[in-house]
Amino acid sequence: MYIKKITASLVALVIFAVVVNFDICAQSSEHVDFWSDIPNEKLAATLIDEMTDSELLSQTFMFGWAGAEPSELLYQWVARGLGSVKVFGWNTDDIKLVAKSITGLQKKSAEGRFKIPLFVATDQEGGWIRHVKGDTSITPGNMAIGASGYPSDSWYSAYYISKELKALGINMNFAPTVDLFTNHNSTIIGTRSFGEDPDKTGILGAAFVAGSEAAGVIPTAKHFPGHGDTELDSHGKLPVIDISFDTFKTREIIPYTYLIKEKVPAIMSGHLSYPNIDNSGAPASLSKYFLTDLLRDQLGYQGLIITDDMMMVGATVYAGTMSNAFKIALEAGNDIVLSSTTARLNEALWIKNLELMTTDEKFRQRVKDAAYRVIKTKLEYFKSENSAPLFPDSKDVDKYIPDRDGEKFFIEQACRSITVEKQGSLPITRDTAGKILLMGSLHEFFKAAKERFPDAGEFSFTYETGPNETQWVLDNIGKVESGFDTIVICVSNENHVKIANYFKNSRKKVIILSTMSPTLTADLQWADSILLGYSWRCGYTMEALMAVVNGEYVPKGVRPYKD
Repeated sequence: MYIKKITASLVALVIFAVVVNFDICAQSSEHVDFWSDIPNEKLAATLIDEMTDSELLSQTFMFGWAGAEPSELLYQWVARGLGSVKVFGWNTDDIKLVAKSITGLQKKSAEGRFKIPLFVATDQEGGWIRHVKGDTSITPGNMAIGASGYPSDSWYSAYYISKELKALGINMNFAPTVDLFTNHNSTIIGTRSFGEDPDKTGILGAAFVAGSEAAGVIPTAKHFPGHGDTELDSHGKLPVIDISFDTFKTREIIPYTYLIKEKVPAIMSGHLSYPNIDNSGAPASLSKYFLTDLLRDQLGYQGLIITDDMMMVGATVYAGTMSNAFKIALEAGNDIVLSSTTARLNEALWIKNLELMTTDEKFRQRVKDAAYRVIKTKLEYFKSENSAPLFPDSKDVDKYIPDRDGEKFFIEQACRSITVEKQGSLPITRDTAGKILLMGSLHEFFKAAKERFPDAGEFSFTYETGPNETQWVLDNIGKVESGFDTIVICVSNENHVKIANYFKNSRKKVIILSTMSPTLTADLQWADSILLGYSWRCGYTMEALMAVVNGEYVPKGVRPYKD
């Protein structure tokens, strides 16, 4: 009898323990979300296992939006579980509104079942790729960094650029660009490149990554496996880079070996065809060989892979349809698929791929793997002590943008980058130069020049000088230039070169300030003096160039490529 009572009590105790344990597990499972106090890897796996196919697929999508503010459609996507959004350059003049929009999107995301925050990305490379506008810093850019050659210039450039983005709630930046300056006629890469040396590019790119992370923004190296050896823009056509694997492995791939060693958290895949390396016809962004076999398996890369914009012709020409392009992108190894436009809720790229998850287990596992990597990266980032604010206060934007310490740094960096291609009579003074005529299109140029030579004359033309305006300038410049002894002309494109060549057979002293691709000066070697600045509309660079003209310091920059 005594034994029976003990046995009954033990059974009751076991049943009670099982029930309690079941209740605890059920309660724990019911309340688990992104902010649960569980180790990142385990929490990511738990979330992934509990997510529906719709929630999994949503985490792999990144959408942009048109207009100044996000549309209701984008908010509907966020409510569905969209993983990421992209801030493009057409909706960023009012940076306070950018901060307000990001706050609204993150609040909507926080209402979701798992409370998973959004990745908010943009392109703020430095130099002329600056998608977030307003009062954000216009910096000298990558080629200027390459001309100085200092990794510290790359680190601090990234640091101050990222600090401004962070103040707006932007947590991911599609930079650095580590494409090599191989094709000197390229207008799509150009001064976005650090230069043509693969090792130096890798070192400077790694420094940029470190500076971004120190400021609290996720860097994304691009455009894998390399966009430098082509004149074509993948926005309008699929570039074909016809090089051997031997050339590829000793050139294009080198910067990425540095970045992977330093654990770069994200890499963007480019819409680029390398037919001698992958003869399937697929661009690298849709190539399993490039993204899985090479990048992941051979190079050992563990971070996120994000496509370039899938609205580019370079992506869709191979896939045929947008829905197929998204499918192939995920199968190839991308973790996030980017579209500059917001898809309709019933669009084929969503409906067909969601249906495929129910019929193709291999595809579902690939999506699940991508979503896991996205969520794990989010956990590591957002639960750190250095992440961008989820809900930035638009009233605080003016405190941080432009970054005051950054302003001091960028003028110093610009001075370190200026390169003397032809010394000539530099520096000049009012006495040695006689009457000076300033010619160019940039307000920043005229401001810096007039501070030093207030009596100089001015002849301005537009930055994007078309053929008609170029001819008008050539027809009318003779009415102005005859009374001047020295011409200081700011050259930014081919039509500006045509204008400068008006003075080729002149006896006047001509000083060329090249502010974009240094290759523009090839036809201007007749000039008395040539300075290279590498930068677009950058006030810091204009100040640095005119300071050299005025003899305020001796520039040490070195052109980051060979003829």
